[in-house]
Amino acid sequence: MTGLHLRGVVLPDGGDPRDLWVVNGRIRTQPVPGARTVVDGGYLVPGLVDAHCHVGLGAKGAVDLPEAVEQALLNREAGALLLRDCGSPLDTRPLQERLDLPRIVRAGRHLARPKRYIKYLGVEIEDEQDLPGAVAEQIAEGDGWIKLVGDWIDRGTGDLAPLWSDDVLAQAIKVAHDGGARVTAHVFGEDALPGLLAAGIDCIEHGTGLTDDTIATMAAAGTALVPTLINIENFPDIASAGAEKFPAYATHMRDLYARNRATVAAAVEAGVPVYAGTDAGGGIRHGRIVDEVRALHEVGLSRHDALAAASWSAREWLGFPSLVEGAAADIVVYEDDPREDLEALRHPALVMLRGRIH
Repeated sequence: MTGLHLRGVVLPDGGDPRDLWVVNGRIRTQPVPGARTVVDGGYLVPGLVDAHCHVGLGAKGAVDLPEAVEQALLNREAGALLLRDCGSPLDTRPLQERLDLPRIVRAGRHLARPKRYIKYLGVEIEDEQDLPGAVAEQIAEGDGWIKLVGDWIDRGTGDLAPLWSDDVLAQAIKVAHDGGARVTAHVFGEDALPGLLAAGIDCIEHGTGLTDDTIATMAAAGTALVPTLINIENFPDIASAGAEKFPAYATHMRDLYARNRATVAAAVEAGVPVYAGTDAGGGIRHGRIVDEVRALHEVGLSRHDALAAASWSAREWLGFPSLVEGAAADIVVYEDDPREDLEALRHPALVMLRGRIH
């Protein structure tokens, strides 16, 4: 039996250096005779996770498959070996067949209402009563996740507003759960959150409109938050672009931006599970997971917890084990301890995906 041998400090356990072996893309914790040593020293980290990105999405909608491959490779180079794709207009299932690309957990298409989201990106549902049926269709198109658009600008009122009635949300999320899928939603403002949370949603994306009450509800239910902090930095520009036509919306977006760091810090303090997602695709370049980890640290997570939110904790949340016996050998090695200096994450000494060194 041939294999590879790695020795270093294994995170999240830490402590003294120890040995791992890799055979046929899987981790072994017992010696493998004849294994070739490829790492001797440093820090072995479970492959990083971008828990909110959009492989296959460009600035003008869907890209072709070769460009989607390039997006995936940018993530791999950054050490992000597991991607939760939170909605894409491109069918990226062919990318899942490639052993050289990060693992992709797909959420199918965004579910939205006409003229209530980015054009051409999602499935537009004329009658909201059709949402449960659309959810059932997307279960078959994704990998266990459904993506709803929870709120967007209502041109009639000129501000953010929910897309769905509470009773429709309850029916739709029940359909997803009965079908073995989890549900997440894009939410910027405050008003859509109570209905989504009451319906039992599993995750909130962005969450800039969280309040003390909705934070408490999320913490009690264990509802996850992926705050996409580096994307929220675009709010001032988004507000300026819409200020002349929709002044109330622009003011609202600026207010959400101004208090977002305090909002996320309050969620962390309350015990809401928080995971790292860049929202890459469209306006955010892929491969920026380290920037998101740093941003999470800046709003209050310890370095250890910010790294966990983009590694072992996120992997567990998505159903992927870390560096244990039999787990997939998705490993990033760093010379320096990223728990002490997050900048170390920018300089992987080795990236191993499915037991193959890249």
